[in-house]
Amino acid sequence: MKTLHKTAISAVAAGLLSGLAYTPAFAADEPEASPITANVTVVNDYRYRGLTQSNFKPAIQGGFDYAHESGFYIGNWNSSISWISDSSTYTSGGTKSVSAPIEMDFYAGFKKEFIGEGFASDFGVLQYYYPTSGLANGTTNPNSTELYAAQNFTFGPVTGFVKFSYAVTTLFGTTNSTGSYYPDLTVNYDTGVWGLSLNGHVGYQYIAGNTNAAPGVSSLSNSTLYSYTDWKAGVTKDFGGGLSGSLAYVGTNAQTYGGSYQYGTPQGKNQGRAGGLISLTKTF
Repeated sequence: MKTLHKTAISAVAAGLLSGLAYTPAFAADEPEASPITANVTVVNDYRYRGLTQSNFKPAIQGGFDYAHESGFYIGNWNSSISWISDSSTYTSGGTKSVSAPIEMDFYAGFKKEFIGEGFASDFGVLQYYYPTSGLANGTTNPNSTELYAAQNFTFGPVTGFVKFSYAVTTLFGTTNSTGSYYPDLTVNYDTGVWGLSLNGHVGYQYIAGNTNAAPGVSSLSNSTLYSYTDWKAGVTKDFGGGLSGSLAYVGTNAQTYGGSYQYGTPQGKNQGRAGGLISLTKTF
């Protein structure tokens, strides 16, 4: 579930921002920037909105992006996961009844600096798709669609964005959760030392709807059961050549109800418990 905050700037715009456009002879020798980029990441634990998607185990991730100079962009991002099959039961043969080893995200949108340089506005749609086999009849499909709007900002060495995501389908298999939303804020500070940037993030996942209950039996709403706040603090190191590494500490305030976690693993652990992340990313 990729966080979308790319800078979709054309090669011409990039040249203007870097000053190359003012030296035509030199600029002519520069290779034209490709509108297509790719990325690969390895991480010790795939967290999305604070919750582990890989049962606290390593994951491999990667994707492609196309950005047109008009501001239109489209892309795909993928990650290994285990949370869907983890929550399923075992068959008589000793295997999991549901198989869903990968998450595939497809997104498209429009990003433009309407306000001014360094302040790009971003609007788009994101489809989370989980190739799944063995899903029982009547089970809510985990595939989800969100609309989002984000405002990026730049104040010297401080960059970041505020974003609002809204689910137009049920969200990640939660019953009656259409209309759930997720506002979040991410801030980065370029220290100017050794290619290090400090990173901070906070978000609130609101889950809409009501749980199903038998007539006459009271039931907590989804918003009571599943809504939570997540946060992250970390540092990123730019090694150059499109290679970067990051260290972060993440967590949530996901609570327990009836002696069990809102979001729990088969081992009875909290999916949103605080923990450290280590990742290495290569961009092409």
